[in-house]
Amino acid sequence: MSDLLLDAVRRYAEAHAGPTGVAGTPIPGLTAIRATAPSGIDYAISRPLACLVLQGGKRVAIGKQTFDFSAGDSLLITSDVPTVSQITRASAAAPYYSLVLDLDVAAIAELAAEMKLGPVAHESPVQVEPSDAEVADAALRLMRLLERPAARPVLQAQLVREMYYWLLVGKHGAVIRQIGRSQSHVQRVARAVALLRAEFAQPLPIERLASAAGMSASSFYHHFRAATSLSPLQFQKQLRLIEARRLMTSEGISASNAAFSVGYESVQQFTREYRRMFGLPPGRDTDAAMQGARVGLPDEQAGGSSSFGAMPDFRL
Repeated sequence: MSDLLLDAVRRYAEAHAGPTGVAGTPIPGLTAIRATAPSGIDYAISRPLACLVLQGGKRVAIGKQTFDFSAGDSLLITSDVPTVSQITRASAAAPYYSLVLDLDVAAIAELAAEMKLGPVAHESPVQVEPSDAEVADAALRLMRLLERPAARPVLQAQLVREMYYWLLVGKHGAVIRQIGRSQSHVQRVARAVALLRAEFAQPLPIERLASAAGMSASSFYHHFRAATSLSPLQFQKQLRLIEARRLMTSEGISASNAAFSVGYESVQQFTREYRRMFGLPPGRDTDAAMQGARVGLPDEQAGGSSSFGAMPDFRL
């Protein structure tokens, strides 16, 4: 089954991947990834997703945890958490391939309620396990559906729902069930996260975020930190800094213009917080990123055989 899925993803990615190796599909939330060399270090606040690695290897760090995974493994992220990631094994002869599915929290909650799944103990929002055969089988049928445009509107929602079912009852079940509880704290925090993502450049008082989540300010702060590992202010700062880095490296915008674009009023404060998170001041970091010359941590710090970039300071 894994060979068939790898072949389907390979053919689609080779035909549709852009310069970054990302190949979006007509099925909402489904993306194929291809890389022919180890990647640079990517900083992001990840959305809930399932990633099936089919060839090559990748490393993802969340806080002090580092996850190494490779062909045959699946990564599950169930809340919006800050991640540092890097494709560690890829070459022209054996590219890295993966299939990523964004998780629809509302659809999972509806399915979990229909399945009458009980509550579970709190689990880490990130988990790596060997891919379940049933999940891979549903993924293969989704990939084959791409070749039949007339069938997609009828069958794609059913197949995505089937993938959610097998995730809920499989190795990732305890983790994904946390986001499948209607009106769970994770879901309520997610409403505030959506507001933060939409308006990160604007001042957002905690009272407004707590109101979006339907919680008191003190309860919201506690549950937000438990779900994301960050305070709301730290989360907003990371969104600003990640977007500023993208503006500088992808669009060639100056550091000062990027700072003001994402909501900073002081370039000095922006520079100080940027360096604390990415390890270099904006100008030097942009030059290094453009040249693909970021220096990684020593192997013993990264927890594996490939170099890995310095962890951002999440205490911003």
